[in-house]
Amino acid sequence: MKRINIFTIIQVKEKGALYELDSKFINSPEDANHAIRTVLRLQEKAVEQFWVITLTTKNEIAGLHPISVGSLNASLVHPREVFKPAYLNNAASIMLTHNHPSGDPTPSREDITITKRLCEAGE
Repeated sequence: MKRINIFTIIQVKEKGALYELDSKFINSPEDANHAIRTVLRLQEKAVEQFWVITLTTKNEIAGLHPISVGSLNASLVHPREVFKPAYLNNAASIMLTHNHPSGDPTPSREDITITKRLCEAGE
């Protein structure tokens, strides 16, 4: 006899709240920035955080998913964890965001490397 495991994959909503947004639709970089600053408030965080924002076919925010909470200047990100919420949320597309606690938005070498890796995995 050999044991075979059977699994069920579920998604659990941790919370929902009302936010001062004109819309849940992302139609421009400004809409995305406003939603991220209002809901996630990453600009106030003391450590790097990486998030996936899942979108519907009409670019409506379907969900926000934390991927990594790191240190002062780094967070671990792997394509597996980035795309898993998209599948579970039946997302048509995703947006990725992370903060720089230093306040300097200049992409680091690691930022550029993981962006390329995520783009390749997304293809």
